[in-house]
Amino acid sequence: MKNVLMTASVLAFAAGSAVAGGIERSTQSTAILFENADNYLEFNFGAVNPSVSGTAIPALGGFGSGDMAGNYKSLSFGYKKALTDKLDLAIIYDQPLGADVNYAAGTNYVIQGSTAEIKSDSLTALMRYKMPQNVSLIGGVRALRTSGVADLNVFVPGIGPTPYALQSTKETDFGYVLGVAWEKPEIAARVSLTYNSAITHNFTALSESSLVPGADDQFETEVPQSVNLDFQTGIAANTLLFGSVRWVDWSAFKLDPKGYSATYGDPLVYYDNDVVTYSLGLGRKFNENWSGAIMYGYEKSAGDPTGNLGPTDGFKSYGIAATYTQENVKITGGVRYVDIGDATTRVYNSSFTDNKGWGAGIRIGYSF
Repeated sequence: MKNVLMTASVLAFAAGSAVAGGIERSTQSTAILFENADNYLEFNFGAVNPSVSGTAIPALGGFGSGDMAGNYKSLSFGYKKALTDKLDLAIIYDQPLGADVNYAAGTNYVIQGSTAEIKSDSLTALMRYKMPQNVSLIGGVRALRTSGVADLNVFVPGIGPTPYALQSTKETDFGYVLGVAWEKPEIAARVSLTYNSAITHNFTALSESSLVPGADDQFETEVPQSVNLDFQTGIAANTLLFGSVRWVDWSAFKLDPKGYSATYGDPLVYYDNDVVTYSLGLGRKFNENWSGAIMYGYEKSAGDPTGNLGPTDGFKSYGIAATYTQENVKITGGVRYVDIGDATTRVYNSSFTDNKGWGAGIRIGYSF
């Protein structure tokens, strides 16, 4: 029972985050360390389809933006090995950060034709040391590679549309992971607290085109620190309650290429507030082969104006997942609907309302 329910509790999140705080696309989970096998391999694939559109104020024509949030896919995999009866090792690859922005041309919206993209790849090595009293210590190192491009049509009152373009270098830098966990196996209970350090990238603008040239082509970006609190416990026969609280220091993040800020005054991307995301779910084992889970996610709307490249503010989400287990193989599929919070953008005061997103994912796990 425990193994199946733990899988259901983790995989209810497999559909991915259609819209989360900042540019986040994964939660940097350490759950693979708790798989009950000497050797465990898993593969995850997700697809997300957000729909985000808004309307300009009458003074700027009142035109609609069209859907500006591109669909995207995510890929991750992990391997866990028990080195001894007290020490486990895990290697995880994921794509934790990303953005796909596309304001279609021809809409007459205030920044029509603007596009931007952020890509990332991360490789994390984790270790778990089992201590007495069912306490575990977790630690590891994360390598993160990130790059971005932008091709914007920025409207300046009194001047009109102005072009801006940027292509950054691909930068690889390192951070660390520290955590602690406690378990009570007889009731499938576990609580884990994990800290992910900030990672600082020093980008070079391979090319930057703006009305006012920047002082130099170097700019520093801090991928923010975060804290995850994950929990689960059996509440009845074959039934598991699970959830998480995740805090990310997004107020420390900014993309500030010199040419952009010299021309328009503000960084290209920045956030006014940190973000806390909550999840709560229920897992149930139906028989020896099948189990399932439902979950609810919540991220509070801050109410402050947002950037024009990310015009969303909080969300509510509803997800469902099912797991099929056959001998050493576990296959889980999940789907999630996201009710995206309304937002008003900086500078232009455009209104983005009634937006939504869908995500679906699959995980294949193999124990040996």
